[in-house]
Amino acid sequence: MTLWARIEHAGRARIGVVEGETIHLHEGDLFAPGAAAGETVSVAAARWLVPAEPTKMVALWNNFRAAAEKNGWAIPAEPLTFIKTPNSFNAHGQPIPVPKSYDGRVAYEGELGIVIGKACTAVPVEEAAAHILGYTCVNDVTALELLQRDPSFPQWTRAKNFDGFGCVGPVVATGLDPLDLAVRTLVNGRERQSYRVDDMIFPPAELVSRISRDMTLMPGDVIACGTSLGVLPMKPGTVIEVVIDGIGTLCNQYG
Repeated sequence: MTLWARIEHAGRARIGVVEGETIHLHEGDLFAPGAAAGETVSVAAARWLVPAEPTKMVALWNNFRAAAEKNGWAIPAEPLTFIKTPNSFNAHGQPIPVPKSYDGRVAYEGELGIVIGKACTAVPVEEAAAHILGYTCVNDVTALELLQRDPSFPQWTRAKNFDGFGCVGPVVATGLDPLDLAVRTLVNGRERQSYRVDDMIFPPAELVSRISRDMTLMPGDVIACGTSLGVLPMKPGTVIEVVIDGIGTLCNQYG
């Protein structure tokens, strides 16, 4: 397993391998990393960037059996998706801005993120894993009261795409089995979410296959796999940590 970081160093974006408290910088990019450059940066001193450069984030709703059962939702016949736009992308350690045009409740959603490694269109499920670069942590922030404010038109786009509402990071982890992972979300240090990835209705390879039938997925694109139980509103000043052992901890403060 390798943990790839993308950071700002000496005024430009660089990639590196995280080993303990040190980032070993490489030339190139995530898709052609090249050799180690012989430079290091401490994890504590790094200015983290979104670990890939997605053209889009495709996110899931109702993709965990426990949440569906608890909330009385039917198991969907196909993935229920929406898009998070590039203005929403936010890196580890950066604040989540409070929206200026909305003063209602805002919720965290800790999730596993799939990072696409090479372009794919209508890829068969048995070939989908070869198009996955690795996995990351996602906090899919949501303006809850916008979703159903107008009963004639659910506002998924607006509710999900305020600036900074798509937190991703801190790294892309390669060489691991996503179905062995568990997602935890800590709110000011208190665990509020804890669920296993293997409770997914549509697992990662199937998500890549099915979504790629609808739209071409590009290198760096992120699929946010959906969340399970424990989603709650957060107040300004709240620190949210999405923890996936084997990947790391994505930490952002709201406001």
